[in-house]
Amino acid sequence: MKAVRTDCEIRCPGIDAGLLARGVQLVTLPESVTEDELARELADANLLLMCYTPITNRVIAEAKLLKGIVKYGVGIDAIDVVSAIRRGIPVVNVPDYAEATVAEGAFALMIALAKRLPAISGAVQRDGWIWPEPRWLGQDLAGKTLALVGVGRIGRRMARMAGAGFGMRVLAYDPYATAQTFLAEGIQRAEDLTAMLAEADFVSIHCVLNEQTRHLIGAAQIAKLKPGVILINVSRGPLIDEAALVRAVLDGRIAGVGLDVYGIEPLAKKGHPLSPLYGRDNVILLPHLTFYTHEAMQRLEEDTLMRCFEILEGRPVLIRSADPRLRAQTIGVQFHENPSVV
Repeated sequence: MKAVRTDCEIRCPGIDAGLLARGVQLVTLPESVTEDELARELADANLLLMCYTPITNRVIAEAKLLKGIVKYGVGIDAIDVVSAIRRGIPVVNVPDYAEATVAEGAFALMIALAKRLPAISGAVQRDGWIWPEPRWLGQDLAGKTLALVGVGRIGRRMARMAGAGFGMRVLAYDPYATAQTFLAEGIQRAEDLTAMLAEADFVSIHCVLNEQTRHLIGAAQIAKLKPGVILINVSRGPLIDEAALVRAVLDGRIAGVGLDVYGIEPLAKKGHPLSPLYGRDNVILLPHLTFYTHEAMQRLEEDTLMRCFEILEGRPVLIRSADPRLRAQTIGVQFHENPSVV
């Protein structure tokens, strides 16, 4: 058996060692691998593991021996799932390894910006000491309104921390969530996204990227935000119209922004659409690492290997996600009775 793992910049020693221990020939490729190179390596491969690398129709069509595609992570927007289904190649992700981890990361960004920690810490590092003055004033979270875009597992975890933990009012927009979900979590349901955003002191985005959600937070929605709002995105960069976001930050129409994801990754200090956000003390830029903890990576590696072995051994691969693109599969899969919504 041969497996190809892309995005080898992400160190996954447990996955690699587990496959090698089963006698699998393993080839690792960088995120920057070209379509030609990937297609060539997959020509005789039985298994593909990927994280961010685009898996196109051509790549899938030319992989004649491929038995399955494993996304070691959550989002599947880089995979041409329709082409895989057409070929009868199962596609599976690992949807719930970091729900608490990512929610904690989003909350850390939110509280750091609310308390002006980047600005204050930078001033102390530079000057040694500062005294209280208006430019260092932060804000409380208690009593403020948090607007969530999406109430999957990560969004619900965020709601619990904000509501029960910090005494915030929590609103959420998610047309696919049930009334029971909102009731159980103590979340107020918003029927209109733009109207909800206009009420928010803090906005945190927690939904999947697909054709319906691309630029869900567009220029019109950004224009409705309060000037003092703090915006957090740890889901997918293209959920936001990033050009409109940059304009709003540069114009001083947004108080703070915390980002861990971008439409083009990796981020760069020069020549990137979001480069103008570098060096601003009301902006925190993370390199897509809110998922990256010891505990989450252990869960990710263990679950990924289980899915790999199911595929290599010819067993139905377990789909734990509720994503309709994955639930549309009919060949080589079995579905968990309590699917994960992230």
